[in-house]
Amino acid sequence: MRSHRLIFKLLKWLEDKAMLQNLITQQHYFVLKLFSALGCGLIAGVFFAFSSFVMSALARLQPAQGIAAMQAINITVINPLFMVVFLGTTAACILLSISSLLKWYQPDATYLLLGSLLYLIGTFGVTIVFNVPLNEALAKVEPDTTIGASLWSSYLTNWTIWNHIRTATAVAAAALLTIALCYRATKS
Repeated sequence: MRSHRLIFKLLKWLEDKAMLQNLITQQHYFVLKLFSALGCGLIAGVFFAFSSFVMSALARLQPAQGIAAMQAINITVINPLFMVVFLGTTAACILLSISSLLKWYQPDATYLLLGSLLYLIGTFGVTIVFNVPLNEALAKVEPDTTIGASLWSSYLTNWTIWNHIRTATAVAAAALLTIALCYRATKS
């Protein structure tokens, strides 16, 4: 009980100091929320494509071909456009989660916090902790080897499971952030 009061006092002090509120105008704040919602939706769409048909198509190829194709995809995905959306959405969700705590009294704060945390943990976090290490292991294997074929079999299963989770959390995050946008728009 005492720690809750301390946290509340700290948040109140930060709010009183208006650290974040003075830096972000209402218009900038709206743009930040819109960028976050759209970014989550775009990333969900990319991941959905992999979950719904890309990985199935790669699984139909001979292991060496599937490995080579996925290795090429993993290199190609690291491009400015994708990284701006993926990492930009991450940065925006960090700001929104902090802001939602500072503006906890606002009706949309819960949606902003939950949406941001879903993306940060379920999409970005899962990518870094699970999908990237799987990609790195695949990058080291020679496609035409039995070790490669063995790795490919487990890679397809494990990578796709984690991708389903990334997809679902990105969709849920986009929905919650959109609700926050709509909620504020109808109350303004």
